[in-house]
Amino acid sequence: MDGTSDDSISRTPKKANEAAEEPENFSNLADALGGLKKSKFYEKVTFPNSSKPGSSKLLRSGSAKFNPVLVSPKQRGNPLLKHISNVPWEFEEISPDYVMGRTTCALFLSLRYHNLNPDYIHERLKLLGQEYELRVLLIQVDTSDPHHPLKYLTRVSLLANLTLMLAWSPQEAGQIIETYKIYEHKPPDMIMEKTEASSYQKLISALTTIRSINRTDAATLLSSFGSLKKILSTSQDVLSLCPGVGPKKASQLYKVLHQPFLKETKRL
Repeated sequence: MDGTSDDSISRTPKKANEAAEEPENFSNLADALGGLKKSKFYEKVTFPNSSKPGSSKLLRSGSAKFNPVLVSPKQRGNPLLKHISNVPWEFEEISPDYVMGRTTCALFLSLRYHNLNPDYIHERLKLLGQEYELRVLLIQVDTSDPHHPLKYLTRVSLLANLTLMLAWSPQEAGQIIETYKIYEHKPPDMIMEKTEASSYQKLISALTTIRSINRTDAATLLSSFGSLKKILSTSQDVLSLCPGVGPKKASQLYKVLHQPFLKETKRL
């Protein structure tokens, strides 16, 4: 035996491990933070520029995508608020009644209230001024004879650059506010009419405008005859021989394709 005890042998690697796990000593706080940035526990977080309008709302909600609908305290007690459930909303001192985005707002008006206070909408428009690019006048139709006031409010909307939206219940009004908010960051082509790209698809769409001709019938006609010109030059009896077309559809198709665009005037 060399005189070394078992305890000293077992303690030696333990002290070595403890020395390896001992944190690095830093002389000041700046050095400590600098070491933290190099560790695996550091994660960089970016915040919106506080100088931009509405940045406090972005910070509070986390991102521009989930910032809430702003509601004027004047709308407190409006039943439509119960039906805004798919997007967050909160009360805020604002000129319009609702703000659904950076450039979108809405004024709410009940037709029954308008009949009692016809100057109310003009006072609200004066306070709103020229703020916001998209300005919605949301009208709840709650009278039995809405035609005359709606005609007047349509003229007001045209003169004041307002988009007129009608709702027949608080639920429908709340859904309109929700929809504007949900589509705040959506591109405009989402609600644009989709146009057919190829000539074949355009012919299919043209033939299906004829009553009783569906897309399958249109595809069968084009595959059987090859072109619209040949379909036009084919007799009604031959058209009826196409699978799925039959005499009734062939008669309707032939009539539409061969009737003149202009009606002939009868000579006296």
